[in-house]
Amino acid sequence: HCRVGLGLIGGLSLCATMEGEWHIDLSAGKPAAYAALRQAVSALLTGESNRTANLANAAAALFATFGWHWVGFYLVDAVRDELVLGPFQGPVACTRLRRGKGVCAAAWEKAKLVNVPDVEAFPGHVACSSLSKSEIVIPVVVDGLVVAVLDIDAAAFGAFDAVDEAGLAEMVSDLESMWMTWE
Repeated sequence: HCRVGLGLIGGLSLCATMEGEWHIDLSAGKPAAYAALRQAVSALLTGESNRTANLANAAAALFATFGWHWVGFYLVDAVRDELVLGPFQGPVACTRLRRGKGVCAAAWEKAKLVNVPDVEAFPGHVACSSLSKSEIVIPVVVDGLVVAVLDIDAAAFGAFDAVDEAGLAEMVSDLESMWMTWE
């Protein structure tokens, strides 16, 4: 039951309840859902200057919309030259990820999106959860440097397609454009 109507975006009804529930109707398909989600997340983050709060809400919106196993951010720790756990939704996660190991490190090192349909077949995969079967990681690049990665795990093999790649890349692009305005 929608208590706070956030309006129609791209013909999709978006609402939140006072309990913080988030709902984007997926019946019109993933491209429309990503368009609506992108607008809704942008509106949600506008006016908030805290990076942690904004990344937490972005992860929560993705998690609530698509129901993936795990959605979150790893932030680059330049001093230790590794990725450190940031805001996320899902089960307990690995706290630090080293360069050269796993899907997140591959996306960080290459500064490119990495979509792995079967994590068990990925050399050096870091298994933070045995339930994760596929994974997509999108680097957050600001001023030419990767500052974080958006990591999403699914409990099904081959869960992410070209529509997910495009939709998530656009959302990350929005985060990149706001990154330096956040504290």
